[in-house]
Amino acid sequence: MKNNYLFTSERLGFREWTLDDLDDFAAMNADPEVMAHFPKPLTREESEEFINRLQKHYKTYGHCYYAAEIKDTGERIGFIGLAYQTFNSQFTPATDIGWRLKRSAWGKGYATEGAQRCLELAFQDLHLKQIFATCTIQNNRSEQVMKKIGMTRLAEFKHPKLAAYPEHENCVCYRITNSEWHLQNNF
Repeated sequence: MKNNYLFTSERLGFREWTLDDLDDFAAMNADPEVMAHFPKPLTREESEEFINRLQKHYKTYGHCYYAAEIKDTGERIGFIGLAYQTFNSQFTPATDIGWRLKRSAWGKGYATEGAQRCLELAFQDLHLKQIFATCTIQNNRSEQVMKKIGMTRLAEFKHPKLAAYPEHENCVCYRITNSEWHLQNNF
């Protein structure tokens, strides 16, 4: 069990990425069910490049899609966190919240718990003004998490990074502001 967490929630620990995470991360990203709402599963090399991007993002912005673990066991379950997005849309550049968990972690409330904790980090510690989240219009599970953490549907849009993948291009965007989050959480 690791104890080098940057922060925790009730059941989860959040930390920076290391290349020791590659085997588990590559296995998750190669799972067709986990990647059903993305253009394709990732190769091991693409997963390693993703870890490298997450490490660079953390150094640049002070946050990233964090490696998420179950605190009691140290089991790596995927990522939950924040990322600064610059793709061309009506709501970017902006910080988004996102998650990807391995199948054995689905249906246990980890995405919601972790996303709630990451919103707390975004608004109380990082003092961000708003957070966005996007997913394909078919990704009902992710959209439900967005609703559970208090986000409001802002728009449907065609994701410019998915233009070559028409089956994934149509997405939804949700948003929550710092003041909305504080009202919802009685701060």
